[in-house]
Amino acid sequence: MDRFSWANGLLEINETLVIQQRGVRLYDGDDKAKLDVGAVLLTTHRLMWRDVKSHDCCISMPLSQIIFFEEQAAGIGKSAKIVIHLHPLPANKEPGPYQHSKYSYIKLSFKEHGQIEFYRRLSEEMTKRRWENTPASQPIPTGTGSQAGRTRAVGIVGIERKIEEKRKETDKNISEAFEDLSKLMVKAKEMVEVSKSIANKIKDKQGDISEDETIRFKSYLLSMGIANPVTRETHGSGTHYHMQLAKQLGDMLQAPLEERGGMMSLTEVYCLVNRARGMELLSPEDLLNACKMFESLKLPVRLRVFDSGVMVVQLQSHSEEEMIASALDNVSEKGSLTAEEFAKLLGLSVLLSKERLLLAEKMGHLCRDDSVEGLRFYPNLFA
Repeated sequence: MDRFSWANGLLEINETLVIQQRGVRLYDGDDKAKLDVGAVLLTTHRLMWRDVKSHDCCISMPLSQIIFFEEQAAGIGKSAKIVIHLHPLPANKEPGPYQHSKYSYIKLSFKEHGQIEFYRRLSEEMTKRRWENTPASQPIPTGTGSQAGRTRAVGIVGIERKIEEKRKETDKNISEAFEDLSKLMVKAKEMVEVSKSIANKIKDKQGDISEDETIRFKSYLLSMGIANPVTRETHGSGTHYHMQLAKQLGDMLQAPLEERGGMMSLTEVYCLVNRARGMELLSPEDLLNACKMFESLKLPVRLRVFDSGVMVVQLQSHSEEEMIASALDNVSEKGSLTAEEFAKLLGLSVLLSKERLLLAEKMGHLCRDDSVEGLRFYPNLFA
């Protein structure tokens, strides 16, 4: 409070009133000031307080004296407050109601609300610092320090403000990310065109390039994914789209299926296909609808649904008898196997391994022991 000086309550030349609020009590630090509830005025140059009953009682403090300010939310029996932290007392300060104070901050306690708008306007003035561009007719003592005008917010109100700022920043980052994604999709299409062009040149100049170089370069192109993925933009929607998609899937899945023993779960297929398609991702529904058309199109792959509901894609040439025989041979050799142990032996997923064991059990070649230790399969000695 010792930063305040007595004032006549009149505005100086070049000084403009920004906002005023009635029902405000001053605090010297944490102690109530020896002044009644009055009105606080914010100008472009000063912070003023005036007694509403006695207009002769008016004090003011230059805004340049403020280091930073913060909010204190209202509580039970407590009004919302703005805490203003101040520079040290200047040497040429005019007399005021307090000659000395043990605090370096004051509080404005708003008994009749209005603190949110006052805080906003004070923040604007501390940012604009108009007192530097249009000095008042009387010199106003100024504090020093690199932190002048810095604001900080605490309490519930401050937390809400920080959350809102964080949300705006997140929205901005998301917008920028989608812009970058759009650019990446355009670039990916350009890369596909480049890969097609290079592949055609390799075909035309087969004699000029060694076989090793050709194989290596084709592997690089293959890693880029499917050159011409079937999309709704190119093949429309509905049955025609799913037919074309099924044909493309039938071609691309043959090699991966042969590497994995002739069968893959639909989840594995989904991941593999979308990885190869790059930016033109498939939805699970489109993939399922396309797989259902394998048989009608007489493609070399089939969609199969096990009794448990697990869906797999398998080669048409995949022999169920061989699959059952393999399960029986491995179980007989080891004495007993769980799905996890069988998966390690064959290099398959646990899901598919379990389905093979269940199929062998269904055909009467295996029997199970389902205990607290888990599901274990044994050769069926009763058969």
